[in-house]
Amino acid sequence: MTAQASAARRTRLTPERERELYEAVVELLREVGYEALTMDAVAARTRSSKATLYRQWKGKPELVATALRHSKPVSLADIDTGSIAGDLHELIRCHDENETKRDQELMRGLAHAAFRNEDLFRALRELLIEPELDSFRVLVRRAVDRGELAADNPASEFIPHMLFGGAMARPIIEGIDADPEYSHRYIDAVVVPALGLS
Repeated sequence: MTAQASAARRTRLTPERERELYEAVVELLREVGYEALTMDAVAARTRSSKATLYRQWKGKPELVATALRHSKPVSLADIDTGSIAGDLHELIRCHDENETKRDQELMRGLAHAAFRNEDLFRALRELLIEPELDSFRVLVRRAVDRGELAADNPASEFIPHMLFGGAMARPIIEGIDADPEYSHRYIDAVVVPALGLS
């Protein structure tokens, strides 16, 4: 199916209806996890038909990945404080602490499921992870354009790895999830020096 045909297919739902659907999918994911989530359950929760769901999305992996993408409170590409450190700190401030904790639990479960399910892994890569990496590239490009970072700074491509790695490592090493205070300290102590910023 072409991109144009896919876009035309999705226009059958209003933006408000799509938002309701995405919220319901994320709620169900948190309640039962990916493996137990079914299109029947989504249809029942959203008062939709399965035919409607399959018209809009190819299957469960695509629906889940798209719902997660649209549930993000803000895109990093839309944040521009004038400095790369400021952008990263603002990203943390835009996330509610309780929601962040729930999201971390959800993503741990999804990561486990993705390594057992090739279709989910592919959908998450295409619909969630790659767009997020594009946002980080926008952040780096702005910093280069401002003269804040050198275009060949070797650490810049590893910003997502540092942030994600730091968040995932804390519960393993310390037994507690990353909270905003930790994330702000991590940015200042690890990410900023790695980028050669003062």
